[in-house]
Amino acid sequence: MDQTSNTIRTVHITVTNGYDLKGFKGDTPVTFVRAEFNQAFLGDSSKILVSPEGTAKYNFTSNIDLSPDGGITLDDLAHKPLFLTVTEVLPKEKKQKDEKTLTLGQAVVDLLPLLEGEESFETTVPLHPVQGSPLETPLPGSKQCSLDVKVFVAEPLLTPAQVSASNLLKVTLEAAYSVPESFMPVGPQQNYMVGLQVPSVGEKDYIMIFKNGNLKLGGEKEPVPRPKKWPIANILAPGANNIPDAFIVGGPYEEEEGELNHPEDREFRNQAECTKKRIVWDLESRCFLHPTAVSSLQKRIADCRLWPVEITRVPMIVMPKAKPGKLEKTEDENQLSFHGVAYVNMVPLLYPGVKRIRGAFHVYPYLDGTVFEKTKCLFSLFRDTGHHLIHNNKAGGLNSPLSKPLSKNLKEERLGKEKDIEGRPRLGELQAPSIKSQSSDTPLESEAPLSHNLEGQQYIEAGTYIVLEIQLDKALVPKRMPEELARRVKEMIPPRPPLTRRTGGAQKAVSDYHTQIKGISRAILTEYHRMFGKQGTKLESDIDNETMEEQKCQLNYELNCSGKYFAFKEQLKHAVVKIVREKYLKTTAFESQEELQTFISELYVFLVDQMHVALNQAIPDDVPSSTSTIQTSSNQLRLFAFEAEVNENFEMAAVYYEERLVREPQNLENWLDYGAFCLLTEDNIKAQECFRKALSLNESHIHSLLLCGVLAVLLENYEQAEIFFEDATCLEPTNVIAWTLLGLFYEIQNNDIRMEMAFHEAFKQLQARTLQTKLKSSATIENNEEGVKVEPSFGPWGVTQESSTAIKSEGLSGPNTALSSLDEFLEESPKAQSESQEPIITVQPRESSLAQKSSNVLLKELTTKKETSKCQDSSAFFSPTHYDTPQPPVTIFMETIRFLMKVNAVQFVHRVLAHELLCPQGGPSCEYYLVLAQTHLLRKDFAKTEEYLQQAAQMDYLNPNVWGVKGHLYFLSGNHAEAKECYERTISFVVDASEMHFIFLRLGHIYLEEKEYENAKRTYMQACKRSPSCLTWLGLGIACYRLEELTEAEDALSEANALNNCNAEVWAYLALVCLKVGRQLEAEQAYKYTIKLKLKDQALLEEIHSVQEMVGFGNPSF
Repeated sequence: MDQTSNTIRTVHITVTNGYDLKGFKGDTPVTFVRAEFNQAFLGDSSKILVSPEGTAKYNFTSNIDLSPDGGITLDDLAHKPLFLTVTEVLPKEKKQKDEKTLTLGQAVVDLLPLLEGEESFETTVPLHPVQGSPLETPLPGSKQCSLDVKVFVAEPLLTPAQVSASNLLKVTLEAAYSVPESFMPVGPQQNYMVGLQVPSVGEKDYIMIFKNGNLKLGGEKEPVPRPKKWPIANILAPGANNIPDAFIVGGPYEEEEGELNHPEDREFRNQAECTKKRIVWDLESRCFLHPTAVSSLQKRIADCRLWPVEITRVPMIVMPKAKPGKLEKTEDENQLSFHGVAYVNMVPLLYPGVKRIRGAFHVYPYLDGTVFEKTKCLFSLFRDTGHHLIHNNKAGGLNSPLSKPLSKNLKEERLGKEKDIEGRPRLGELQAPSIKSQSSDTPLESEAPLSHNLEGQQYIEAGTYIVLEIQLDKALVPKRMPEELARRVKEMIPPRPPLTRRTGGAQKAVSDYHTQIKGISRAILTEYHRMFGKQGTKLESDIDNETMEEQKCQLNYELNCSGKYFAFKEQLKHAVVKIVREKYLKTTAFESQEELQTFISELYVFLVDQMHVALNQAIPDDVPSSTSTIQTSSNQLRLFAFEAEVNENFEMAAVYYEERLVREPQNLENWLDYGAFCLLTEDNIKAQECFRKALSLNESHIHSLLLCGVLAVLLENYEQAEIFFEDATCLEPTNVIAWTLLGLFYEIQNNDIRMEMAFHEAFKQLQARTLQTKLKSSATIENNEEGVKVEPSFGPWGVTQESSTAIKSEGLSGPNTALSSLDEFLEESPKAQSESQEPIITVQPRESSLAQKSSNVLLKELTTKKETSKCQDSSAFFSPTHYDTPQPPVTIFMETIRFLMKVNAVQFVHRVLAHELLCPQGGPSCEYYLVLAQTHLLRKDFAKTEEYLQQAAQMDYLNPNVWGVKGHLYFLSGNHAEAKECYERTISFVVDASEMHFIFLRLGHIYLEEKEYENAKRTYMQACKRSPSCLTWLGLGIACYRLEELTEAEDALSEANALNNCNAEVWAYLALVCLKVGRQLEAEQAYKYTIKLKLKDQALLEEIHSVQEMVGFGNPSF
């Protein structure tokens, strides 16, 4: 693999002491230590006499030189241990020329900590005795013999950044179960082998081969836990085979990721793993992945979901040691037998937080066509790379580089054979059992018919499967930690401020009663003025009694019909209760009805007297009322408008936008948002007025200029459009969008020369900005990445309104033609591209997430443009911080698409998409397909949407917006089960999708449908924290109500009602809560508004009626 430095680095290993040693010829033998690594001799220590206590001070140092030029590599440190062999030197006998030595034991040192960024570490490793060694029987009272070892390097082999970005892949091959009956433990000895390839950097793949499987007869299960073994041959001490602190622990079948993890497979697996033959390896092989190799691994997994794991056996023929050449020749002549393959689905490693795959995988006969069709692999690891891999001692789980030119030559040779034979099917189309050319009676040479792989067919007949574990040190896709999720959920419901301490007493109770009387009297007087005017009170002496009585009746009728009478009573209730408790000291139930009536009469007289006192002290009616009102912010109003758009309630959306304009008429963001909304509803004249109003507030505002130009083009005022666009390029010569829109304008005018000029300038500015971004430090990039986070988009994917406005906006022939031509081209281009090039995966994970986010922004805008998100996006878009995004778009056209999608300029979007498709730097990409998917989603063309989402997923499987849009697709098409799965995956990504608000809303809605109320509550709480609205509080209130948490439900529903008191469903659930807690007046009031606002949910209405019948109140019509 690529090394981190071109210089040779040295690892120093020092053996300091040995403990509890003894020899063959006594308890104080003379011993020395020999160090070996990678089958190379590193050195011997001095001969040291062991003390009577069994201690030896060796102080022996050996070195390992790491060289990037074909020597020992970091990958060798990852999967090969250091061996320390302790040998006893026997005393010389008479006439003996050379000293005799006997091996006592062997210790293993794992050097993996050096790849974790450590400069040094100390460890005490056990000294495992060889067979027949006196160390097998330790001294009385002593522990197992051991060695003290120190390992250090001059400087860390990897920097902290490299340690963070690199990874370690571990592959554990446990066993193959239910092997064919023809596998016999007697007869010629066989070498059972399994191999797979690991993608690396550049043109190299790394190969892992697990050799020397142990064929066992059935009878009992393999024990768990059992140690994992080093994939190294010729280890002297049996105990040294085991990797320290590494065990196979097994687990329930249902929790595995393989193919035999269903309940119906349990019986077969129990039988296979207990009574049938199996081949056991228990080997773990490691592969160190540099940062670039990690990206290569992600890309390979995304491109090839299934990886081939080959299995075979080769006869082991023992030849004299003096004839190694003969041995090699004889074995090379042996052909592979029982050549099979298992297909391992690696995609789960791309799930957020997943670091491990373990499961059972069926073994099938190895057939070239089938393997290529499933894995895109053109050559066999064992057959096509030669037997030198099989007999190379470098691994057992050997990792040896295989240069890809070999695979390319094989590919050319195979494809050449197919090309020479006309009419023969492509390699991927070959099928078993007999595949013949249409022009020949002989089978294809590149494919062995099933009848030629009868040995492999026995795997299917026997039901053979292998148990394999693939583990990474760090997840390829990080996931939010549970602690972080818990903290964020806790933040979603901040503690309410403590209640203000109030002074009590009878005097305070009466004073509060006076205050309430004064407030209510002012409210009634205001209502009277509204009905009859202020002149009525001034000319009261001139009004006869009959007229006054009539006005009184009308006023009482209005107060009762509007519900204000009941509201006044509720407002006064608390003050009356305080008087009862504080002045009359009544806190317990009355003993008799007579006592109650007496008290009520006394209380009534007192309250009436105090009412007159308060009225006589009434404040003039011009004093403002003390009634508090909830003020919504501009951002909240914008959110409410987006929600209304998604629900196709354009009238309510317009009300919210207009309210923002009334509150802040000097805020140009409000005008831009409203103009974008008018574009959505195809009111171009009003949109033009809004954009020009924004421009009048700031004549140097670039985006206002550009939008005025866009509207001028749509209204065919081309002279004005040219002025707007050119003015924008003059005010901000580095603005890529301004130059691109100017080029598009010149294209409409058929001015090719100026069009090329504008596009060239846009490319130049983009290139300069890209270079400037690359020069920034990594810390700056990380900070910018956080700043790129876009406010949740509130409308894109929920486009339920799309049909009317979206189809209208596409009504022009130009856009329709452009879109249809794109569709036709894309039906062919992805197929051709899939054959000629691999999907593009971003190499750097951090940049990948950034790119995902930008692409998501675009997508969201697309849907947005049509229905709802447009406005929210547009205002977010016009936010200066949003435009300081450090991540440059792939092309000038994609950046322009993002801008246009925010304002729903659909005609321009179609034109720019055509340029993006033909642009040399552009072409089909994840973001491109996401835009197309969203365009078709707005048109409710679900089939096309799914097709484009599949293309997007192939190019960027880790893009959270891909899963978010998939969720919206399934939600809108009614497949809520699939939508739920997609939404849950989306929120598990570390990087948020660009429209999390509606993802939370729809996921919560699905949870409510499926009666998963705890999950619904948690989801709506997150939505309330991010962007509270009437719908988020309503969902939270419903979840709490269904969980019988009535207090929390009432609080949430009250919040929803405060934000929108015209939502019938909110009133309906408030009625249910009041019914459950026994508050009759509030229940009847809420029910009245439910009916008045015409609740459409008949099931909910029937539920209210049912509860009313159960409690006996709540419906005034009873």
